[in-house]
Amino acid sequence: MSRPSPRVHRWERLGKRALRALTAPGRRHARARVLFVAGAQRSGTKMDILARSLQTDVYHESDPAAFADYQMRPLPVIRRLVGGSGAECVVIESLCELQDLKNLLDAFMPAKAIWMVRRYEGMINSHLRLFHGCPPRIAAIAVDRDGAGWRGRGMSDATHALVRTLCHPGLSDASAVALFWYFRNVLFFEQGLDRDPRVRAVRYERLVTAPGTYVERIFDFCDLTYTERVSRHVFASSISKHRPPRRRSADPRRVRGIVATV
Repeated sequence: MSRPSPRVHRWERLGKRALRALTAPGRRHARARVLFVAGAQRSGTKMDILARSLQTDVYHESDPAAFADYQMRPLPVIRRLVGGSGAECVVIESLCELQDLKNLLDAFMPAKAIWMVRRYEGMINSHLRLFHGCPPRIAAIAVDRDGAGWRGRGMSDATHALVRTLCHPGLSDASAVALFWYFRNVLFFEQGLDRDPRVRAVRYERLVTAPGTYVERIFDFCDLTYTERVSRHVFASSISKHRPPRRRSADPRRVRGIVATV
């Protein structure tokens, strides 16, 4: 599914602000709470369920107001957006910034974060249907962890050593994406976010197979009011929707074993 255009993002926010003005005239929140939605790309981070709440203003990674080339704009820009929102909660998709999530939570206290986790098989399948060329990026990261821009930022020495060990000229697209899934998700643990009460990890598969239960839990964690309307269009059909693309891989078992540790 394609991302909404920047114009759609803007009209969505304007429409919600107009509805808030009609339903609660004169009520404007002086300082919105911030919720970061994190996770590796193609892991269900779009989170339309949060955009359906009148209590939120949502900034997706494709929204030029908050992002440039899918990367978050400088913090003063984000602070201005949050300060001018008037909503109870400003939701910001934060995918290229996984390595900075703990610092972002500290900078926007009392912020919270949701880290979406999708099984690596589904994420790889979704990724390869849209994108190619991951092996050269992994090769660049193996040489220099900053060699592929944001993708290797924040990588620990131990993770970088592992990438160097597993990277070789015959690395397939699927194995390269699996390594990407691994070293982006392992940042969750390396930042200690598994012990941080401000962060909640959410399994994508559980969310779409039991939306009534898990969406309500997400809204409760985010201090938002849940109604059945927000989870009405969440379907499990996105799981195994397409057959995995056929790719030759020289090392599927080895990479699968590393990925499974997360």
